[in-house]
Amino acid sequence: MLIELTDQPIDVAATIAAVEAEGAGAVNAFIGTVRNQSTGRPVVRLHYEAYDAMAVHQMRLVAEQAQEKWPMLQKIAVVHRKGTLEIGHVAVVVAVSTPHRAESFAACQFIIDTLKKVVPIWKKEEFEDGQVWVAAHP
Repeated sequence: MLIELTDQPIDVAATIAAVEAEGAGAVNAFIGTVRNQSTGRPVVRLHYEAYDAMAVHQMRLVAEQAQEKWPMLQKIAVVHRKGTLEIGHVAVVVAVSTPHRAESFAACQFIIDTLKKVVPIWKKEEFEDGQVWVAAHP
């Protein structure tokens, strides 16, 4: 299991490669990137802050929950970036491998959706005319 919080650019290919397994007929990845607009307003950049130790702990718990729900999960990787990210930068990568595709899609979606709800990583959107914290949780 690869769980990481980093202030460096995420190596998407390495994260996906980390879940490759001989028994896996499916590798699924979610790659979250910084888009240039939010709620109709042009975004300049994003800022992510985290309670590092708790964020990594919670990311691991989410991955373990996925493993319990889908015991056929072979490997899981979750890498989230923090700091200032420009348009197009990769903010998060979730990758999983399973024998079959249905479980792979479901597990990957469960991990990213749950991560966004429970992991103490906060996102601030920066616009030309101000900033706003988005979905402040935990």
